[in-house]
Amino acid sequence: MTAAAQTDGGGEAPAASEPSGSPRSDAPDDRRDGDAALHERRDAPAASEPSGDDGAERAENGEPSARRRRRVPAAVEWLLTLGCALVLALLLRAFLVEVFVIPSGSMAPTLTDGNRVAVYKLGYRLHDVNRGDVVVFKSPGAGAEANDLIKRVVALGGETFEISDGAVRIDGEPLDEPYLRAGEPTLPKLPIPGCINEADTRLCAVPEGKVLVLGDSREGSRDSRFFGPVDVDDIVGRAVVKIWPPNDLGGL
Repeated sequence: MTAAAQTDGGGEAPAASEPSGSPRSDAPDDRRDGDAALHERRDAPAASEPSGDDGAERAENGEPSARRRRRVPAAVEWLLTLGCALVLALLLRAFLVEVFVIPSGSMAPTLTDGNRVAVYKLGYRLHDVNRGDVVVFKSPGAGAEANDLIKRVVALGGETFEISDGAVRIDGEPLDEPYLRAGEPTLPKLPIPGCINEADTRLCAVPEGKVLVLGDSREGSRDSRFFGPVDVDDIVGRAVVKIWPPNDLGGL
């Protein structure tokens, strides 16, 4: 009788069982799956890092950026600087220095029409007016709205001004006037008002606290020969330097 199966005979041996530790051909490849997951993580955007557009939206929605926060103090600083500069300029103009435009040729050849001069206002609060100073002053008897005039001081308070032979004399002595055009005479005009003596066309005793002024262009100037001595308190200041035109700068 033939046995269906023999364990120790010469028939076919039963198929050996596969070791439990061996991988199966149909099992998932863990390494491939891991690599795919890694690639997916690399391709995905980081959730914790907002994009530039999101940051811009937040800045526009009310959260100021660092640049905007810096810009506001800078604007305030510029406004303060400009305000201080304006106040300083007004103070300088009112009390220290002011620029005047020469409107005529009455001070030629020293100053001509269109020249600009810097006028120092504080000086006569510290010292007296000197002969030869070029001064800006309020036009006598013309009211508060009158234009300022510019002339040269030739006689001081307490001195005697005299016109003799086309020249100026102070207390009887000839006055050296190198600023005049060569050969230009000084001629009398009207009886000079406001002098201590009676009005005279050639002679004026200048009262204390006043000065007598003339233009350097003697025939083209309306000066103390017409309106008399000028009160020192009406002098705005001394013209110290010519600042325009650029090719004719210089002290006065």
